[in-house]
Amino acid sequence: MKIGYARVSTKDQNLDLQIDALKENACEKIYTDKITGAKKERPEFDKALDQLRKGDTLVVWKLDRAGRSLKHLIELVENLDEDGVGFISLKENIDTTTSTGKLVFHIFAALAEFEKDIIRERTQAGLTAARARGRVGGRPKLMDGKKVAMAKTMMAAKNIPVKDICKALGISRSTLYRVIKED
Repeated sequence: MKIGYARVSTKDQNLDLQIDALKENACEKIYTDKITGAKKERPEFDKALDQLRKGDTLVVWKLDRAGRSLKHLIELVENLDEDGVGFISLKENIDTTTSTGKLVFHIFAALAEFEKDIIRERTQAGLTAARARGRVGGRPKLMDGKKVAMAKTMMAAKNIPVKDICKALGISRSTLYRVIKED
């Protein structure tokens, strides 16, 4: 039996395209979620997995509909394989019920992992080059040493309301308290 699963990330998005593709692929049951893929709790996905038996196939429109991450997707497909359940991704044309499909899936997974590593390396190289040029990442500091000293003096005076100190320095109450605490 083919069991389909479709998911969109927000309530405003439409499942029709995915459902139509799953029906075209002869899915007898289709489970749908309107929830972000990053969430662990995907109730309809869990129901679909519970329905799968040896010889069944889980069908999704696209790989990212099933897995929260590459690692999760690989674990999912391996678990399905151990249970004798196939996996089909329509968009990528992957069918793990065939030896070629298994190979293609693992090549896709390896390429995705490789791409992630390259992006990480480029990001690190870019940050290192920026630091070498004196650039520092992150948000700019709202208060320099002068402003911190002024804030401390005003706070020590005890007669100036915190609201007025914040207004004079152009900062929020939480920034004022954090800077005083850090120093």
